[in-house]
Amino acid sequence: MMRPRLRIPLRPRLVTTPARSTLLPLACQSQLRSLHAIAPLDYNLKNEASENGIPGFLTREAFTIAWTQYQTHLLERLNALTGGTGWESRHVKDIMLGTAREPDQAPTFNYASMIHNNHFFFKHLSPEPVEMPDPLRDLIEKSFGSTETLRQEMIYTAASMFGPGFVWLVKTSHPGLPMAFKVLVTYAAGSPYPAAHWRRQDADMSTAASGIGEAGMETAKTYLENTAYGAGKKVGNPAARRADFAPGGTDLQPVLCLNTWEHVWLWDYGFGTGNAGGGKLEYAERWWEKINWELVQKEANIQRLEMSGNTGSPTSAAAATA
Repeated sequence: MMRPRLRIPLRPRLVTTPARSTLLPLACQSQLRSLHAIAPLDYNLKNEASENGIPGFLTREAFTIAWTQYQTHLLERLNALTGGTGWESRHVKDIMLGTAREPDQAPTFNYASMIHNNHFFFKHLSPEPVEMPDPLRDLIEKSFGSTETLRQEMIYTAASMFGPGFVWLVKTSHPGLPMAFKVLVTYAAGSPYPAAHWRRQDADMSTAASGIGEAGMETAKTYLENTAYGAGKKVGNPAARRADFAPGGTDLQPVLCLNTWEHVWLWDYGFGTGNAGGGKLEYAERWWEKINWELVQKEANIQRLEMSGNTGSPTSAAAATA
């Protein structure tokens, strides 16, 4: 009598492929055009922050999410949108300003603006304390009364924002002062530069100039451009660079910003409820201790005693890094 043999199936052999690291440079991860790549940070040239975070402010995990992974994500999307177009070899800031008023370019603007804003936030950080130089301190005290007033204004403005965005310190003009500083808030991917203050985005009904098609849009644009002369444009002076201000806008130059997007602070600080960390307020307070004030002074260019021209206008830079 033949007995049936019991066949026990062998465990299938798993064939795995190495997972693609989200920390690799963009050019190693994608077949897309990669003309725009992550700009280096002075304090991360040897991956110091990638390995250790920014002590006392962001852990390694938070830094990886907020800078390496998120910036890579933004750049991948921008490369996909600009590949094969006239924008692919332009500087990210030029793309941001050049698409700010084009309704069909809203996605390109959003990614370019977020790349610029996020880089601006991270590049002004320092793992080691950097004291505020006296020339910068003097000008800030003239604008705010004290550096503590500025600190509180930026921190509590960030903590009270309902929704993600950026809190900016900007250099501008003020009667009686060679230059002045003010605090400005932008939401989502909004830009502080004058050339992007008003945007012709049909998808956003709060900023759409007209609902009667391109003809109505062009009419509204002409009206707004004419109105903008009252905001600082110089008429009859061909030597003066034309400043693309929004109506009621003013000339300014950002010198510092605080990123309030949740993915930057939520990992380390939680919502600030119960024992889940100090939330966005503690994040903003610790940020103040990690500012590279030497770089802020360089951005402010305090040797210039008068503001002239629109520093937010697109440049002809051919570089393509963020």
